[in-house]
This record gives sequence, C-alpha cells and structure tokens, in this order.
Amino acid sequence: QVQLVESGGGLVQPGGSLRLSCAVSGFGLDYYAIGWFRQAPGKEREGVLCIGSSYTNSMQGRFTISRDNAKNTVYLQINGLKPEDTAVYYCATRFSKCSMDIDSYANWGQGTQVTVSS
Repeated sequence: QVQLVESGGGLVQPGGSLRLSCAVSGFGLDYYAIGWFRQAPGKEREGVLCIGSSYTNSMQGRFTISRDNAKNTVYLQINGLKPEDTAVYYCATRFSKCSMDIDSYANWGQGTQVTVSS
C-alpha cells in the first residue's frame, strides 16, 4: 500500500524557516519524481517545486527540495517565510520526470499545515 506522510508544518513568524518532510512507504523512490504543492484557503492547489528521479536536490528562490532515497524521504526547506506562504503543503509522486500538472501525480499525502504569522 502506497502511503505518503507529510510532517514538519507549524506556526512560524515571518522571516523564519521550516523543513517539511515527506515520508513514502509502499515503494522505492528511486525512479519517481516528487512534487510539493500547496493550497491556501479559498485558492486552488499550486505547484511549489519538484525533484526528478535523477536529482538529489533542487533550489528555486526561497525553496529547496532534496531527497534521501535511502530513507525514502523527500524534504522541502522554506526560508524567509512570508504570510502568503500560509497553506496546506502536500507531497505527491509521479514516475520519473517532474511536472507541474497536478493531475499527473498518482499518489498524494494528507498535507501539513504551514501558518506564517506574527
């Protein structure tokens, strides 16, 4: 049974940092891309960052995604958090290459809440 479990969310002040984790069970991550998505209240789910099966880390602005295939876990580091980063953050898997097409991801976690507020 495939299962993705996100953790690491919480309440953080603006300017702070968080590292979210996505632990995957039921299959090995070696050949899969992992995407992080987020959904703010009243908004559609949007892509944050993705890492393909051939990569161990990727960075875009304040966001860094990394993977540890030995632990079957993917991480999302967010620095310089802003109130607009407040959302539920989800991880999801798809075979091989990254895509920001949400519908192309087969397996999803339940999400972890990130709240940025002073």
